[in-house]
Amino acid sequence: MSDTDLIKLYSQRILALAANIPHARRLENPTATVRKRSPLCGSTVTVDVVVRDGRIVEYGQDVRACALGQASAALSGAVMIGRTRDEVERARDELRAMLKENGPVPSPPFVGYEALLPARDYRNRHASILLALEATAEAMEQAERAA
Repeated sequence: MSDTDLIKLYSQRILALAANIPHARRLENPTATVRKRSPLCGSTVTVDVVVRDGRIVEYGQDVRACALGQASAALSGAVMIGRTRDEVERARDELRAMLKENGPVPSPPFVGYEALLPARDYRNRHASILLALEATAEAMEQAERAA
C-alpha cells in the first residue's frame, strides 16, 4: 500500500467519524449482547441492545477496531435507535454488497457510508467495517428469540 493509498483510505472524514462514535458505552440491562471479532485484524465490537416492540430503544457499543471499523460503527450507531431487525439486516447486506460487489452505499437511514468507498479495494478491512452491523443484527435476532 503506497502512502497515497493510505491517505485516501484514512481520509479526514473517516478519522472524524472514528473520533466520535455514538452510544460508545455498555448498557446495564440489555435485552441482548453480541461480541464480534475480525480474525484477520483482531478488531472487536460488542453491541448491547434493549428491544421493545421489535425496535431498538437503547443501544450501546464498545468498539475496539481500526479507524475504518470505528467509522462504520459511528455511522450505524448514529441511526440505530428506533431500527427494526429487518432494517439492520438490510443495512448489513447493503454494506457487504457495497464492499464486496461494488454495490451502492446503504440506503437511508443508514447514510454516510460513501466515506468508506475507498475501502472496497482493501478486502482485509471489510470484516472490520461490517462488525457493528453484524453484531447488531445478531443481537436483534437474540432479542427476538428471547421475547
